[in-house]
This record gives sequence, C-alpha cells and structure tokens, in this order.
Amino acid sequence: MGKRFDTGEQFGVVIVGAGPAGLVLGNLLLDRGVDCVILERRGREAVEGRARAGFLAAHSVRVLADNGLDAGVRARGREHGTCLFRSGRGEFTLDYGRLGQGEVHTVYPQQDLVRDLVAEYLRRGGELRFGAEAEEISAGRVRVRGAADVTGRYVAGCDGHRGVARRALTAQGVATARRDHGVSWLAVLAAAPPSLPAVGYALHERGFAGHMARTRTVTRYYLQCPRGTDPAEWDEDRIWAELATRMRTAEFGPLTAGRVLERAVVDLRSDVLQHPGAGRLWLAGDAAGLISPSAAKGANLAVLQAERLARAFEEALAHGDEGRLEGYAADCLPRVWRAHEFSHWMSGLLHGPSGDDAEARYGRALQHARLESLRTSRAHQDHFAENYTGI
Repeated sequence: MGKRFDTGEQFGVVIVGAGPAGLVLGNLLLDRGVDCVILERRGREAVEGRARAGFLAAHSVRVLADNGLDAGVRARGREHGTCLFRSGRGEFTLDYGRLGQGEVHTVYPQQDLVRDLVAEYLRRGGELRFGAEAEEISAGRVRVRGAADVTGRYVAGCDGHRGVARRALTAQGVATARRDHGVSWLAVLAAAPPSLPAVGYALHERGFAGHMARTRTVTRYYLQCPRGTDPAEWDEDRIWAELATRMRTAEFGPLTAGRVLERAVVDLRSDVLQHPGAGRLWLAGDAAGLISPSAAKGANLAVLQAERLARAFEEALAHGDEGRLEGYAADCLPRVWRAHEFSHWMSGLLHGPSGDDAEARYGRALQHARLESLRTSRAHQDHFAENYTGI
C-alpha cells in the first residue's frame, strides 16, 4: 500500500456499502494509498452469500486485472461469446464474440466476486465494518446507528438505490430521471447444470423466459410474470413446466431440471440521478442509477464508476485537485445513458404485449421484426455486439 495521505480527518474517504461498487472502490483507493473505511449495514455472511448478477463485461475484467483483483475470475470464470434466441419462428445463435469489437463476457457469480473483493480489501489492510448502518450523511460525516459518527474528507455512496447516500443527495435538490418498464420477472436460481451452451432468450406469447449460466452446477432462469406476483405461488413443478413451454423444449430439447434454491420477483425499473455527486458526497453503482437487468449492465456500470471515482478521489486528496471529481458526471453519464438505451431496447425485444387485440398483435409483430433484423442484418449484429459487451 502506498503513502497514506494526511487529510486532517478520520479518513480520506468513507465508503457506504460493500457491494461491487464499494468494494472495487475501496480496493483501488487502498492501492493508491488513500485511507478509507467501508461501512456495511449487513453482516459478512449476508454480503458474501447474496446471489445476484454474473456477467462481467470485458472492461470490468480489465479493471479487475489491472488492479490485482482478478485471481478468482481467472481461476473460475468462464468466457461466453454467444447468445441464443428462440421464438415461434425458430432458433438462432449469435456469435457476438466474433462481431463488433470482438469482446466477450466472463461468467462469474457476483457473490464469488464480492467474496474475492472482501478478502483482498482486508488483505490490503482495509477497514470494513459489517453491521454498521448509516442513518444520515452530512458534510462528510456519516451517522451510524448505535455507534460513533465516522468522518472523512469525502463520502462515497455505494449503498444502492434505496440507501441513505441517494436520499442525502436528492435532499440537496438533485433530480432523478425515471422509467417503470411495466414488466416483472420471476427470478429463479436452480441447482441444475446449464441446459444451453449460451445465454438463452426465449420469446413466447405467454411471456419472456431466460436461461443464464452461473456455474457448472447452478443456473439462473427468468420468467416474465404479472406485476404483483407472489413468488410463493410458483412451486417447482409449475416453474419447470412453464420454462419448458416458453423455451419450447418439445421442439429444441429438454432442460436439465434441479432443485430451486431461490425465487423472487423483480420489477424492471430504471432511473438515473442527473448528477451523481456534489461537494463531499459522490455516488457509484445503484446509488447513482438503477438499470433494469435486461442487458446485464448493473454490476459493470458499478465497476466503471468505481474506477473513475477512485482516480478522482486520489487526485483530490493527493494534489488538492478536484477537477476529476467535477468531471465525474460528464465522464460517466454518457456511458450510463448508452447502457440504459441498450437495456431499454433489449426490454422491447424480449417483452411483447399480451392479449389478442389489434394493438397486441401489432406489438408482437414489431417484436418479431426486431428479432428478424438481428438474425439477418450484419450491421445490426455488429451494433448489438458492441453494445451488449461494451460500457
């Protein structure tokens, strides 16, 4: 670890939240000699055990590799460069790793990445306080429930879209752009090997179904469901029967079933703070903007923002130069909005309207036209590949 900057305060940076954004930021700050602490309201077991995303873009892998954080990814991650689409008009596989800029994803469960980042942060001498719930943030001071306040020259809010950091920033008048996509997914984690060699997207008149490999023995599935669905209504038999219908196993072959480990309903919503920080408080990850999971961009945006914020904090603390902080929004927001635009496009591709009236028939015809364009147009495929893998 490099030289510790003397800020005249308890810490150079107080990081609120130990998700991917906070942990990448903490590791990068320690590597740059910036004194920091991470405050996390949950216990370590809950932080390291929560199953979330698992698709790392090439840029995210490069950030991890460049900063010595990729040991687990190198050892256990698996590269994916294809995705598969199914509909009533057939099936096709898109080899996006050979298109666009030739980049691929690395499949690595987010809970494994979080465990890696926690272990490395502690190995580097970082301070991580589990069970430390931030209640209020003001002027570099974080009030912690049942404990002494923690102060820093800067505070990095990485505690999600419902966290105290976002509330503190919006209380200063920062506006939010927001969209409810009107779609919900039943997210299922199954103790079953992947049934497809790639990510699978199935378009069906009953709703979207998705297949996402996580490990050699665990697979994530998604089923579009009505808003307000109770996941308890879906037992294992119903889940596997509906997946078989929507993924058209009678035509394309069976799925490998297994015990359902988790089921939850996810409402697809997106929002972006119009400025992700000011003064002594700066946000990254879901705290700065929530993106729907349609294109697996959330964790990758978090890594991008953490990388940029680490550089900005280093410049401010080492040299008294806040230029990078002042340019943080201008640097990140165009990339954020490009990710949102593609995620919104993916949502339109995957989710057709229900019903059999004229408007629903029109919507489903547009959905299939989008898919046919992706199947047949090389220009469309290159555009897809660049945006699917890029940030």
